[in-house]
Amino acid sequence: MVKFIDEAKIYVKSGRGGKGCMSFRREKFVPRGGPNGGDGGDGGDVILVARENMTSLLDHRYKQHYKAQGGEHGRGKDQHGKNAPALLVPVPIGTVIRDFFTGAILGDLTGNGQTLCVAKGGRGGRGNARFATSTNQAPRYAEPGGEGEERTLILELKLLADVGIIGFPNAGKSTLISRISAARPKIADYPFTTLVPNLGVVSYDEGKTFVIADIPGLIKRAHEGAGLGIKFLKHIERTRILIHLIDLSPFTERDPIEDYHVMNEELKAYSPELRKKPQIVALNKIDITEAREKLKKLQTHFEKLGIKTFPISSATGEGIKELIIEVGKRLERLKE
Repeated sequence: MVKFIDEAKIYVKSGRGGKGCMSFRREKFVPRGGPNGGDGGDGGDVILVARENMTSLLDHRYKQHYKAQGGEHGRGKDQHGKNAPALLVPVPIGTVIRDFFTGAILGDLTGNGQTLCVAKGGRGGRGNARFATSTNQAPRYAEPGGEGEERTLILELKLLADVGIIGFPNAGKSTLISRISAARPKIADYPFTTLVPNLGVVSYDEGKTFVIADIPGLIKRAHEGAGLGIKFLKHIERTRILIHLIDLSPFTERDPIEDYHVMNEELKAYSPELRKKPQIVALNKIDITEAREKLKKLQTHFEKLGIKTFPISSATGEGIKELIIEVGKRLERLKE
């Protein structure tokens, strides 16, 4: 069962404000005490909080309704009701919040501890003491508490990674990320082995690091929902650089040049902005004799397109150090 959940629908409702109190001072020898009804407390807000220890939206598949407490009612003797505490709802870092009915983006939580108020609590009603005037010294009314807000939200998780690895199934993405980081994805020789994006931290150049993600399930017509692609294309949107991994293995009977163009068409069809992202082309599986034999021809082809390529083997590690150094340099230039 896949435990990585990157989309959830939830319902939130803030607390209602407490009622204002209608009360009059009643004491011996004070026959006409004035109004002393206190105000009601404010209802609790519903606030989403980004937490770095959450990695998916799975919790929100099981619990989908969140209601904050109402404010306390006002009381006599000018006693005001307490404000209700805010209801804090944790979500993973990288969560985009949308209104279910309008599709409008309400917020994007990208840092640990960042918050977004999605439903404001109702205001507490004023007690009758608030309405006393020189001409109306004994008002016989108080306000009810304000209604809380209610909303239906779509939570959408987009991974926060500096680098995304793209490529057709079996191109070697999982093997590459397992070799260059501590991530340990499931690896097997059949399409769609990877059913969830994998994140890893890569160290290079004496203590520098970047976060990398392999993006599974991209095939032709992925932007239309073919394969698993449309579920994961959104995770590429936050990356700064893409490593485009091309499989040179003769056993797949695929054309590496065609694969390169098809993959880029998929990115463009999903979002023109994705196609504009910087790409580093890595020609994988050069440990296979037949792949190495056609390497020079492929490199010449990409050079004519103005694309520098990096021959690598995810299996043996050949060429990977040079690839990582190039990725690090490009990231540093982008950050500047």
